[in-house]
Amino acid sequence: MDESLLVEAFRYNKWANLHVLDVCARLGSDQLQLTTPGTYGTVAATLMHLLAAEQRYLRRLVGHEPQLNERDEFPGVAGLRKLAERSGEQLIEAAGGLTGGKLIETEYGDRRLKIDLGVVLIQAMHHGNDHRTHICTIFGAHGIDYGDMDVWAYGEATGAMVPLGTS
Repeated sequence: MDESLLVEAFRYNKWANLHVLDVCARLGSDQLQLTTPGTYGTVAATLMHLLAAEQRYLRRLVGHEPQLNERDEFPGVAGLRKLAERSGEQLIEAAGGLTGGKLIETEYGDRRLKIDLGVVLIQAMHHGNDHRTHICTIFGAHGIDYGDMDVWAYGEATGAMVPLGTS
């Protein structure tokens, strides 16, 4: 079966979200409140925003009602991880089932507009990368090791990139 490369990109998105959450699971509540100038906000607030936005993208893409809002009380890292696993799988499924050119009517801020679902899907990918970068910037500024979570690390972790023996 020839799977879409877009599906693989969303597998990375899920993997990277779970990687960040696994790092956060090792942190104390005070560390989840760390921030750095130029980022979205605290680690906890950024996680809430990232995952609440994924839920809104899924509402636009496939009609799922959001289970999280940025204004909700922080459910803890374990609670966010469960949501990230579910929304990650749903985004993978959406990426595999959508075709280009499908327009929906939606609200964005205080505007109503028509938008191609491809734009929503690409925004979901961009948004995740952007805010994971914010969190990693906070980690780095505060000396918190977060390991490798780039696409090369994903390739190694999933077996999509295998080192060859030396001759």
